[in-house]
Amino acid sequence: MAQQFIADINLLWGQLLIEEIHRLGVKHVCLAPGSRSSPLTLAASAQPNIDTHVHFDERGLGFMALGLAKSSQSPVAIITTSGTAVANLYPAIVEAWLTQVPLIVLSGDRPTELIDCGANQAIMQPGIFAQYAKQVNLPTPDFDFPAPALLTTIDEAISNLSQPVHINCMYREPLYPTQVLPLSSYEKFSPELQAYLTPLNAWLNHQHSYCHYHYQPNAALPCQATLRRFVHGKGVIIAGTLAPDENPQAIMQLAKQIGWPVLTDAQSQLRQHPDAIGHIDQLLHHNVCHKLIKQADRVIVFGGRFISKRLINYLASQQWHSYWQVLPQSSRLDPSHQPKQVWLSGISQFVENEWSRSSQSLWADELHVFNGKLEKLLQRQIDDNEFGEAQVLRQIAKQDQAKQLFIGNSLPVRLFDMFAPTVANPPHIFTNRGASGIDGLIATACGVAKGNQLPTTMIVGDISCLHDLNSFALLKQLTQPFLLVIFNNDGGNIFNLLPVPDESLRSEYYRLSHGLEFGYGAAMFGLAYRQVDDLADFIQVYQEAYEFNCTSIIEVTVGPNQASDQIAAMAQWVKDSL
Repeated sequence: MAQQFIADINLLWGQLLIEEIHRLGVKHVCLAPGSRSSPLTLAASAQPNIDTHVHFDERGLGFMALGLAKSSQSPVAIITTSGTAVANLYPAIVEAWLTQVPLIVLSGDRPTELIDCGANQAIMQPGIFAQYAKQVNLPTPDFDFPAPALLTTIDEAISNLSQPVHINCMYREPLYPTQVLPLSSYEKFSPELQAYLTPLNAWLNHQHSYCHYHYQPNAALPCQATLRRFVHGKGVIIAGTLAPDENPQAIMQLAKQIGWPVLTDAQSQLRQHPDAIGHIDQLLHHNVCHKLIKQADRVIVFGGRFISKRLINYLASQQWHSYWQVLPQSSRLDPSHQPKQVWLSGISQFVENEWSRSSQSLWADELHVFNGKLEKLLQRQIDDNEFGEAQVLRQIAKQDQAKQLFIGNSLPVRLFDMFAPTVANPPHIFTNRGASGIDGLIATACGVAKGNQLPTTMIVGDISCLHDLNSFALLKQLTQPFLLVIFNNDGGNIFNLLPVPDESLRSEYYRLSHGLEFGYGAAMFGLAYRQVDDLADFIQVYQEAYEFNCTSIIEVTVGPNQASDQIAAMAQWVKDSL
């Protein structure tokens, strides 16, 4: 094949790929610089209906794509060049696979003859993500490979996508054509390219994908007789990790109809709901509450992946008469491996069934009384007490400015699960709790903010922030209010909660005190920054920051043992004082 034809068909394959994934729902493409991926990059740049996002760090790029997919509720494509650029996506792909987020990796690669022979930037890319991504390995672009076969390959891989797919694209040089015409101007292409596209004439003149794969959810839901038998007893409803678009509020309607309490995880979007048992993690410290809730013999679990070990242990230790779990896709989300019935359904469809009132409705109404008492205890012992992480977190969760809250892993999300206040209009909650890593959290939060353009607060620990400093460059790109609140307790405070046998070992190998502050890092990227060490200053700075359509960083400086000591003290107060 002539050199110019190689460059032209490379680009054409890139354009067909980008056009088809757009028709399959992709609205955002995240790109990192690179040469071998140029046919994909050039194609994305010429696609007018896709928003492109560029970042120099592939690891952060992958996490930004993850956040975009979460908040835009659509699959997001990632374009990288060959070699370790692809490998840097691995943490984000693992997280996306575990939490069923649709990401599409389009990786440029060397052709077969340049693999395993000492060629530059050439590694074994096929299968690089192992089980964490569906694998599609395309041949090098060639006129002998029919254009319809390329589209059907893409359609089968991406239709109804709920987890990552990796499409590896091998390109021979030259990679750069003499001009880039959009696919809509195919009539101006060379005669050879027009002939190659002839079988796609109908596709080129409409806006639908080449093939259609129809998915029918909610194929089997419980009948009325089954529902009546199920609710005949003392039951609980447990809300696990749920996205805002899954309509978690419908669970509260179901609870009211049946007469059972709703126990909530921090990621359920219901943790702060006035009618939910939001403080279940702490209430399980209390002997009377624990005995009361153990009377339940039926349970409906919406979602999974709970933060509270006490709630996990409760769910695992009960001898359930009936255990139902409601999931949007087939998954195994139960580390205790209880026998159960799993209903594959959306929340709205499941709740709209013909439910009966439970024969034991309102059996656990006393839990609401205890939940209210605990909220008052938190107000006294946290809100009106010493400055610290839990106090600041509760203040953030009470504010109206942030429409969504991204909570970092390790200690922040546990503090929210333990101590978040009850409020009338809580924000949407986002986390990365599939693999629960502390890498890429800022990048993911940037993607969430970009995906729906809502005012956002992120709470992150100092070690997590150090892991993702490169993503300060992404913060600079945001054009709506975004507050990055850094809890700086000089190391891994969460390890204070673990039974490490020796304090010197804890200090040297776990906590990793660093003595760093983030003001110079913020200045390097041109970001507004304030450091606070009391509540009044924090509230003032926080509220002022929401007046600006940009990122502001607030560093909250606290002692290395403040949060862990307060957690232990709260547990004792709940046991003794509630």
